[in-house]
Amino acid sequence: MPTSALLDPDEPLERQLDKLGRICDALMRRVEQAGDDRGAAYTQFQRAVLLEDKVRERTRDLERALDLLNESNARLAAANRETERARSDLANAIETIQEGFALFDPDDRLVLCNSRFGLNLPDLRGTLTPGLPFEDYVRLVSRSSHLDLPPGTMPEEWAVTRMARHGEPHVMLNVRLAGDRWIQVSEHRMAGGQTVIMQTDVTDVIRAEREEQGRLLDDQARLIRATLEHLSQGVCIVDKAGRLAGFNLRLGTLLGLPLQQLRPGLDFEPAFRRLLAEATPVGTSVQDVLGWTRRRDRRPPLRFGLHRGEAQWLDVSAEEMPDQGFVMSVTDVSAEREAARALSEANEMLEARVASRTLELEDALAAAERANASRTRFVAAASHDLLQPLSAAKLYLSSIADELGEPLHREVVTKAQNALSSVQDIIEALLDISKLESGRASAEIRPVALGPLLAQLRDEFAPAAALKGLRLVVVPSSLRIMTDPSYMKRILQNLIGNAIRYTDRGGVLVGARRTGLGVRIGVLDTGPGIPEAEQENVFKEFHRLGRRASASEGLGLGLAIVDRACAMLGHPLTLESVLGRGTAFTISAPRAERIGPYPIESRRTGATGEWRHDGLTVLVIENDLDMRRALALLLRGWGVEVLDAGSGAEALRLIEAEGRAPDALLVDFQLDEGETGTAAIRRLRRRIGRVPTRIVTANRTPEVLREARRIGVELLHKPLDPLMLHLFLGSVTLGRPG
Repeated sequence: MPTSALLDPDEPLERQLDKLGRICDALMRRVEQAGDDRGAAYTQFQRAVLLEDKVRERTRDLERALDLLNESNARLAAANRETERARSDLANAIETIQEGFALFDPDDRLVLCNSRFGLNLPDLRGTLTPGLPFEDYVRLVSRSSHLDLPPGTMPEEWAVTRMARHGEPHVMLNVRLAGDRWIQVSEHRMAGGQTVIMQTDVTDVIRAEREEQGRLLDDQARLIRATLEHLSQGVCIVDKAGRLAGFNLRLGTLLGLPLQQLRPGLDFEPAFRRLLAEATPVGTSVQDVLGWTRRRDRRPPLRFGLHRGEAQWLDVSAEEMPDQGFVMSVTDVSAEREAARALSEANEMLEARVASRTLELEDALAAAERANASRTRFVAAASHDLLQPLSAAKLYLSSIADELGEPLHREVVTKAQNALSSVQDIIEALLDISKLESGRASAEIRPVALGPLLAQLRDEFAPAAALKGLRLVVVPSSLRIMTDPSYMKRILQNLIGNAIRYTDRGGVLVGARRTGLGVRIGVLDTGPGIPEAEQENVFKEFHRLGRRASASEGLGLGLAIVDRACAMLGHPLTLESVLGRGTAFTISAPRAERIGPYPIESRRTGATGEWRHDGLTVLVIENDLDMRRALALLLRGWGVEVLDAGSGAEALRLIEAEGRAPDALLVDFQLDEGETGTAAIRRLRRRIGRVPTRIVTANRTPEVLREARRIGVELLHKPLDPLMLHLFLGSVTLGRPG
C-alpha cells in the first residue's frame, strides 16, 4: 500500500507526523525480522514510491497544459467570432457602397466583391466568385453582350488593351455599355500587392457633358455665323467631300450669285465652274484651281485673282483645313487696284519731273564746278605770278636798307619788308588752298619719325612763345607714322602758330601717343577756347575769332589749310575746346611699325579708274537706292568688295550672313524711320568692334558735325568727292595689319 494512501493531506501536520513515525517503526521491525528476500522487497517498495511521485508530477503538468489549451481554444474561438463579425461587417459595408467594388489578392484572384460589381453586366453575376483570376474576369467582360465595344474593335483586342493597363499603379477608364450607358472603372494597386476596383455609373454625367457640348457648339456656330456676316470679305467653307458647308451673304454679293445658288450641301465644283465662266482668272488657270480643290493630299495655300466686268477685281485665297476641307475668301480689291494705277501714273509723272529737274541741277552743278575750277585756276595762276615781283621787291628793299643811314628810314623799310612777308605768306596759303581744292596737290606717303620733326618745330616756335611769355612744351617721341613729311610739318606749323597767336597766358603742349594701330598727335593750348557754335566755322577760309583783320596776324587761312591737308592725307582731325580753359586739336595717323610700304598712289590723277584698293571690304549703309548703287559701282571699279544695306538692322543681318566683319564703313547720316548713321554705327560697333568709318551726308550743320565727332567719326559731304573717298580708303589700307 503506498504511503500516500495512509496520509491525508487535509489532516493536521502533527497527525501526519505521528502516522509517519508509526509507519517507520513498523517497517524497521519488519526489516529486523525478515531476511535477504525481505530486503529486496523493500527496495522494490522504494522504487514504486518514487515512480508514483513522478507520475503524479507528470499528471499535474498535463493538467496545467490542458488548462492552457482550453484557454487558447477559448481565445481562438473568440477571435474567430470577431473575424467572422469583421468579415460580415466588411461585407455589409461593401454592400452599402453605391459603386461596384471588388478586391483581388496579390496573385490576381478575386477575394470578394459586392452585388453592384456585376450589376451592369448581368451575364457575369454567376461567375464572380472568390478565386476567379483577373485575366478570366477581363475575358468574360470583353465577351459580355452588355459591353458596347468601339466600332471595329474585337473582344480579344479589347481584352489585350485592358490587361496592358492592368500593370499600371492607377488606372482610370470609361467603359461604354449597351443602351448608351457608361461606367467609370477605377483600378488601384495597394502596397501589399492587392488590387481594388471601383465601378461608378457616370451615364448622367456624360449625357450632361454632351448636352453642354452641344450647346457650346450651337453657340460657337452662331458666333461663327455672326462673325462671317460681319466680314468685308466673302467666305465659303467646303468640306472634304467637296460640298458647301457654310458661307456668308457677302460672298454672293461679290460673286454676283443669287442666294438660291448658295445653299449648304451644294456641290462646290459645278458652282465654281459657273463662276469662272463669268470671270477671268488672273495668275492661274481654271484647271489649276479645280485641280487644287480635288487634291486629297496636303494642299499648299492658294491665291489668285478674278477680273469681272470692266472694273471689278477680286482677290481669292484658299487654305486647307485639318479635316481636308478648305476655306476660301474673296476680297474686292477694285479700289486698291484703281489707287495703285493712279499712283503709278503719278509716279511716272513725278519721275519725269524729277528727271527734268535733275538735268537742270546737273547743268547748274556743272556750271558751278566750271566756275569754281576757273576761280581756283585763277587764284593759282595769280598767286604764282605775284610771288616773283614780291620776291624782287623784298630784294630791292634789303639792298636799300643797307644804304640808309637814318634810323627812321630803316624802320620804315623793315615794316615794308614785314608787310611784304605777310602778303607772301597769304599768297602761299592761297596757293596751297588752290592746290588742295583743284586736286593738283600730291602727297608722298612714307614712314616719318616724329622725334626730329617735333624737335625742329620746338626750335622754330620757341622764340615766339618766349616773346609772349608762354611755355612751349614739346614731348619727345620715338614713334614713326606713315604720312607726307612736308604736309605734316605744314599742318603742325599752322596748329602751333595758331595756338601761340591766340594764347595770352599759360602755355602750349605738343605731344604724340600710341593708340591701337595708329598715333594721335595733339596740340593743346590754354587760350580762350572756341565757342561750340563757331567750331565748324574756324575751318573756313578768312574766318577769324576775336582778332583784327590785320595781315600781320594772318587772315584765317591756317586752319582751312590744316583741314584740307588732313583730308587729303586721310588723317582724321578732331577739335575739342572749353571756353576759358583752352583748345585741343588732334590728328590721327597710321603707325609705321605695323605696316609695310604705302600701297596706293596718293595723288590725284586724271582718271579715278587708276585708283585701286584691291582686297578691301566696305559696308555701305544708304537708304537711297540710287545713291547706294552709284557708290557701290564706283567702289567696285576700284577693286573693293562692297556689302550694301539700307538700314542698320539690314547691315547686321548681312554681316551675320557673311560671317565676317568689313574693313571699313560708309554710313549715310539720315536713314529711314528716324534712324541716324551714328546710331547705326554704335549698333555695328557692339557687334564687330571699331573699324574705320566715315559718315556721308549733305547736312553741313554744326549739330551733325558734333554728333559725328562725339563717336570719333569724320564726315564726307555730298556731293561726294572721289578724291576724299580714295584717300579715306588709302588710310584704311595703311591701317590693316601687314
